Amino acid sequence: MKLKYLQHYPPNTQEQVRKLIEANKLTSYLLSKYPSAHSIANDKKLFHYTQNIKNSFMKKSAPLSKTLYDGKINVIHNALGTHHFISRVQGSKLKAKNEIKIASMFKNVPEDFLEMIVVHELAHFKEKEHNKAFYKLCEYMQNTYHQVEFDLRLYLTHIEMSGKIQEWH
Repeated sequence: MKLKYLQHYPPNTQEQVRKLIEANKLTSYLLSKYPSAHSIANDKKLFHYTQNIKNSFMKKSAPLSKTLYDGKINVIHNALGTHHFISRVQGSKLKAKNEIKIASMFKNVPEDFLEMIVVHELAHFKEKEHNKAFYKLCEYMQNTYHQVEFDLRLYLTHIEMSGKIQEWH
């Protein structure tokens, strides 16, 4: 069984995941570690949530113009979220806008997963590439970033294997 979301992890880690899947324990592992969903269910709440994280860790970066859930982002094939740097000419000035869009399926997941995606997209405002400085910034904003990213990859594996999105309450 190919684990496409975990292919960059060591073989022994992948083997542990395979054993969880074969024992039908992946779902129970995720639910025991992340028992409930967040309550950030609309774009306005998501914008304030993202703004609070940005203001806590990246005060000097350009302002955030928009954050919203986007039903057009296909998580399984593309991305978890996107970030946009939009420059528009207004009169004689160049206006820059920073926007974040997050896949709608993340309206009903544990807050740690949502926070990881928001942190990831915010970090791109400062670091464009997935390099050492980028991941260091992610870890600064969410000290459990790497573990949560791994667990989110487990969740995506769960979706791919079962064909259904987990319902958290």
